[in-house]
Amino acid sequence: MKIVVGGASNVGKSIVGYLSLGNNDIVVVDEDSSKLDEIAKEYDIQPVLGSISHPDVQENIGMQNMDMLIAVTESDEINMVACQVAYTLFNVPRKIARVDSRYFLNPLWNTLYNEKSLPIDLVITPDVEIGKFIENLLNLPGTTAVYPFSNNYMNIFAFKHQDTDIPFMKFSLNHINHKLQDYGAHIVLILRGGRRIIPSIEEDEYLQRNDLIYVCCEPDKNLEVIRLFGVDHNPYEKVVIFGANATSYYLADTIEKKDNIESCSIIEPDAVKAAKLAEKLNTVSVIAGEMMSDVILQDAGFAQADASVAVTDKDKDNLLISLLASKNKDAQAFSLVNSKDYNVLALNIKNNVIIDRSTITISAILRYLRKARIYEAYSLGSDIGEMWEINLGSDSVNIGHTIKELNIPKDSAAVAVLNKAEEMIFNLEKYALQAEDKILVFVAPNDIRRIENIFYL
Repeated sequence: MKIVVGGASNVGKSIVGYLSLGNNDIVVVDEDSSKLDEIAKEYDIQPVLGSISHPDVQENIGMQNMDMLIAVTESDEINMVACQVAYTLFNVPRKIARVDSRYFLNPLWNTLYNEKSLPIDLVITPDVEIGKFIENLLNLPGTTAVYPFSNNYMNIFAFKHQDTDIPFMKFSLNHINHKLQDYGAHIVLILRGGRRIIPSIEEDEYLQRNDLIYVCCEPDKNLEVIRLFGVDHNPYEKVVIFGANATSYYLADTIEKKDNIESCSIIEPDAVKAAKLAEKLNTVSVIAGEMMSDVILQDAGFAQADASVAVTDKDKDNLLISLLASKNKDAQAFSLVNSKDYNVLALNIKNNVIIDRSTITISAILRYLRKARIYEAYSLGSDIGEMWEINLGSDSVNIGHTIKELNIPKDSAAVAVLNKAEEMIFNLEKYALQAEDKILVFVAPNDIRRIENIFYL
């Protein structure tokens, strides 16, 4: 696929990092030569200096031959104009724009984005997507990821297996999944180091300490099911957030609207940013000051916090904050990371959950990158794979075929089906697919093209 990415900042770089793993020709356009040099050193891309919204720049890069434009500069207006130019002058099939301003995102203006007005196929707000991801983690303590599917009728949550003394965990995967049937739940994937274990294939496997376990179930059963595995984390009642930006605003605004978190403070070293954010909030306190200052941390109640959320633009600061939070007994740390360079340090911090900007950002656009009829999709990590929700239309060539007959590659698997009657089905080998079925498929990185071809029609 030929893709143009407008913007080489953190968001653009995270998208390029993921796209570069596939068979894509990538052009990156930015007005900052230093950012282009940095991204060109790390990835095999064509760097172009200029504004992505300028017609002559688009013409020079051959926009008329491109399959997709992803405009993610830090200017909403530039991103929207870039999509307009790409559509009007060069007839680009797919156009995605980053839009951060709440004024442009007001539901009242939904009709703005169409071929007659602003021809944007998908509007994404990466910082808000990160906020939603963290919100789901705060709502289900003890998890490292929560992925909603089918309009939140079912979801997949992940957690790390720590307690080997739980009797429930001593059984084989086949036995555990048999027991989970009573809760409408199922282990669908396990990550063990660099190995991916699919329970439906390796039924006789046993869980091991530090396994990352992915469970599919109905959202209202999440807490009950995760406790079966010995994860009984106390609710997060006191939260401290580091960094004043769109992500922290989304989280703080959500916390103010709900009553599950008793107190929340935000620390921001930039006094102007802190003041602007404070004007938008009511009960959440915003503190201007150095994030590592003992006085500031004390004012924010950091020592008593159940969770710290570090979402600044600097990976190093976020990880240092999480390292500091790890000294608090039973405190959970969440740290936003933009670069893989810090992964080794991040993994050595106790009770730290890494929020990978690239996987969350790419998840927002994933269904537009794939050729299959995907309703929802998430990246679990560039080296792990993707989880797709595929909705079978009445014209699908897969209707009437069993999952086994689809010949899904052995490293991937159909893990669950939600049928028309809203029944979740996990024993799929002999299940014959029906119209309106919603299929959850785990797709290994090397199987993307083959799975696309299976579910293309």
